[in-house]
Amino acid sequence: MAYRFEREARTAHSEVFVIVDDDGAEAGRVDLHFTPSITYGTLCLNEGIDEDGIQDLIGEIDERLVQTADPYREDFVVTVWSGRAAGVYSDEDADDEDAEEDFGENGNGPRL
Repeated sequence: MAYRFEREARTAHSEVFVIVDDDGAEAGRVDLHFTPSITYGTLCLNEGIDEDGIQDLIGEIDERLVQTADPYREDFVVTVWSGRAAGVYSDEDADDEDAEEDFGENGNGPRL
């Protein structure tokens, strides 16, 4: 499977990417944190990606994202989470009825 990585955030020592599969569906996200010698990754994937798929994706992340940002790193350590997205949460208050419908009465996330 081919993946596309869309940068969501970047700081001096980290980057966050949404992972999109070749069907255009969101497959997960990866947070990368760069130190002087090791790059740490947190890979959050939707359910259904098998072990071989995970290994292939880690290799692609290393080749396309990590090595291009930090070619001299000594190690790439990845923690993998698999599950389903529960929602996106924010501290911002919902200002109108539409936002209340989308994010619940307190504005902190979808009604589950």
